[in-house]
Order: sequence, then structure tokens, then C-alpha cells
Amino acid sequence: MFKQDVLPRWKGFNLMGMFTSKSPGHYNEEDFQLMSDWGFNFVRLPLTYHFWVENRDPHKIVESKLEALDQAVRWGEKYGIHVNIAFHRGPGYSVNPEFDEPFDLWKDQEAVDSFVEHWELFARRYKGEAYDKVSFNMLNEPFNVIPEVHGRVMRAATRAIHRIDPGRLCLIDGIAGGNYPAADLGDLARENCGQSCRGYIPAGVSHYRASWVDQDSRFPYPVWPGGLAGSEAWSLERLDRHYRAWAAAAQAFNMGVHCGEGGPNSTVPHEIAQRWLEDLLTILKSYNIGFALWNFTGGFGILDSSRKDVVYEDYKGHKLDRKMLNLLLRF
Repeated sequence: MFKQDVLPRWKGFNLMGMFTSKSPGHYNEEDFQLMSDWGFNFVRLPLTYHFWVENRDPHKIVESKLEALDQAVRWGEKYGIHVNIAFHRGPGYSVNPEFDEPFDLWKDQEAVDSFVEHWELFARRYKGEAYDKVSFNMLNEPFNVIPEVHGRVMRAATRAIHRIDPGRLCLIDGIAGGNYPAADLGDLARENCGQSCRGYIPAGVSHYRASWVDQDSRFPYPVWPGGLAGSEAWSLERLDRHYRAWAAAAQAFNMGVHCGEGGPNSTVPHEIAQRWLEDLLTILKSYNIGFALWNFTGGFGILDSSRKDVVYEDYKGHKLDRKMLNLLLRF
């Protein structure tokens, strides 16, 4: 059987402190403490660069605005949690349509230069942090870009980082929104780069009635296993084939792979969400691939998810989905 054996099998969550303009711009120590108490050891911090520039201008960087991120890194070290710093919005691209970018990362050299400049800033700022404590995730979910162009940008940025800090792990999201391995970048495994996959397959289950995806309610009521995508029903075997490709790439290139995002939205009926998530986690574990739910608190998370079909447990001022927590702890 194929195995990912380069990276630890990190398990944890994404935290939304600097995710969009609506985010608070800081993180909470309690989140790190709770994760640690439950035995989780990984947090991904999806960022928008607007938090450390003036007036959303990518050329006007203000380093002092990164102090909240520095604090998160310190809490990660305090509680034994690996911190993965991720550009959800980098200069020139975001999968989130919240803002228009002043240029296009896939078309404009100015955008590439800016993207590299921002990552060089992070490389210098976190140089000296232990390599097993902090890693980078280059850019969230690249869409509408051919591998050649995507690869050119990723090579430019990762090599700029490694000129400053050669040992820093850089995770590159797979193509088509992180769903498929970027085989053309497999050689970068020799340059301390891994890849990040997603745990949202099939979207008709994970994102059923999610407002930003299923806006016209085109997804039928979710069935798991079952449900059609084209002419083939989704099954445990088909889901396994999807992630087997990631494990095969990991083994072929001696490359680290981690599932940087995943999970079912709160709009998915809880029984179906649990059944699908259990199968997903079973498969990821079989290939030694770690995971991070899209969030800790909120619709994809175990705290304050506002599901309508869950009996929550009152826990330290939160509504805890104990059933989902127990499922995660099994893996």
C-alpha cells in the first residue's frame, strides 16, 4: 500500500483570526489550549494579506501589523501545536471573491514579484523558529490556472523562501483547488516542499446547502455512501481511489502530504456528516495523511457550529459537538 511517510500525521483545525476582512485580526489562546487538551497538534492559519498592508495596497507592507500572527506562533510553541501559516489571499489571487485584486497572479509579473516579496518577508520574520513548529502553505486552492503557470509561481516563491531559510517546510496546494496532486512540482520534494490536499470530496456531501457553493440549491439531498457524480455513484472505494493518488504521489516523489482543509458544513445532516467523515478519516489514516478541519469554531467545527440536529454539550462557554469530537479523536 502507498504511504505518506515524510511528514508527521498532524491532526487539528484551521483558525479564522485573519481569514477575511470580517475576521477579528487576532487569535485566542483558549483555542490552542483546548486543542492541546484534546490531543490535537496542528493548526493552519489562513490569512489575507490585507491585514499587514495599508489600504489593501500589496506594495505598502507594515510589519508591525503581524504581531497577532507572532502571538499565535508563540501559543503554538507553548501548547505543542505545529503552526502552518497559509496565504488564503496572496497578492494577485484568492479563491474568495470578497475583493478584486489589483493584478492577476497567473498573468502579471508585477503580481508574482509582489507575491514573492510577501513570502520573503515571512521567511525573514520566522527564520529561527523551529522547523518542526512552523511551516508555510503557499497559496490556498489555485483554480483556473494551468499547471505550467501555477508551477512557475510556486517555484519562484518557494525558492525565494529557501534562499533565506533553507529548512522551512513549504506546502503547496494541489491543482484544481487542492483536489489533485501537482505532479509537475513533485521534484520540489527535494527542496523541502510538500503538498496539501482537501477533504471535501464529494462536494455534494461536504457542502450541501453551503451558501457560497450551493447557492441555487442544486445539490440533491446528500446520500452517503451513494449519490451520483456523472455516471458513477460515490462509494468508499471511489473515495479511496481519490486519496490513493495522493499517497502514490507522496511515495513516488518521497514527498510530504497533508490534508490542510476538510470536513462537512453544518448544513449537512449530522448523521450523514458523521458517516462520511468517518470514511474520509479512515482513508486518510490508511495512507498516513494528517488532516485539519476547516474550522475549530463555526460551521465546519466542533464548537459553536449552530447545527440544528445536534444535542450540544455546554463546555467552557461553548456548545460542543461531543459526537464529532469523539469521532476525530478515534483517528
